[in-house]
Amino acid sequence: MRTKDRPLLLARTLSDLAAQEYTDWHAVIVNDGGLPEPVDELVRAAAPDIRDRITVVHHVESVGRSAAANVGVMALRTEFVVLHDDDDLWHPRFLHGSVDWLDTRVDDIGVVSRTEIVFERVDGDAITELSRAPFWARMTQITYAELLQVNRFVPIAYVYRRAVHDEVGLYREDIHAAEDWEFNLRVAQRHTIGYIADETRAYWMQRRSATGALGNSMFVLAQEHEYYDRMIRDEALRTFTQSHGDGLALYLARFVQDEVARQLDERRTLGQRLMSAAREFRRGRRS
Repeated sequence: MRTKDRPLLLARTLSDLAAQEYTDWHAVIVNDGGLPEPVDELVRAAAPDIRDRITVVHHVESVGRSAAANVGVMALRTEFVVLHDDDDLWHPRFLHGSVDWLDTRVDDIGVVSRTEIVFERVDGDAITELSRAPFWARMTQITYAELLQVNRFVPIAYVYRRAVHDEVGLYREDIHAAEDWEFNLRVAQRHTIGYIADETRAYWMQRRSATGALGNSMFVLAQEHEYYDRMIRDEALRTFTQSHGDGLALYLARFVQDEVARQLDERRTLGQRLMSAAREFRRGRRS
C-alpha cells in the first residue's frame, strides 16, 4: 500500500482492510516521503488483530510510485500480492473471492474483479460520494490482445501470485506512471489472468477536481501517463523490428492511416462530399 500525506484516505483504507471476510492477510504500508507521525498514529489506533498484521516502511524522501511498490512487494512473504492504493476500496468479499479463484484455477497467474468507478469530493475531513459508473462494463475476460490497446484493470482489482515476480521481474522503476500496465503486459504475455464478473468487488475512487496530495494519479499525472504510454509502445516496436525488420511496421503504419481516413470519409454526408469536391475543383481552377 503506497501512501503519502493522505491520512484521511489511509484511515478509510485501513477500515476497508479490517472489514474483509478473508483475514489471512498481511499489509505493508510504504509511506513514500510523507510525514511519519500520522501513519504511525493510524496503525496504533487499529484493533490489535489488525495492527499485528501491518508493517510500515517510512521513506524520508520519495522514491517514486514504482520503487515504492517494489519495496512493498519485497517486504511480503505471502503467496499472493495486490497493490491497494490508499484511496481505493474493496467489497468485503474481495479477498475471499480472489483467493478462492486462484486456489481452484491454478493455471491463472492472477485474477481481476469487476470494478466500479466512484466519483467523490473531499471537503476538509468529509468525503462525499457524487456518482458511480461501471469500469469496462461489457468486459467478460482479460486478454493480452486487449491489454495491448489500453490497460483493462486497475491495481485495486488485481490479485496475483507473488512468484510471477521471480519470472518477469518487479515493477520498472524508470516508469513513473503506467507502471502497472507495463507489468501487466509482461505477465499477460506468458500467463492467463482470470476475471470475476458476477458482482462488483473493487472500487476505483476518483476525485477529478482534486490537486496536490489528494489528487488521483490518473488526472494529476495525465501528461506522464501519456508520455510513458508512448515510451512503452516505442520500446516494444523497436525490439520487434530489431528482430524482424521494419517491413510489417512500415506497412501497418500506412495501412492504419489510410483505413482511418477511409472510415472517416464514409461517415460524411452527401452534402459534405459535394462541398469537398467543389472546394477541390475551385483549387484546381486557381492553379
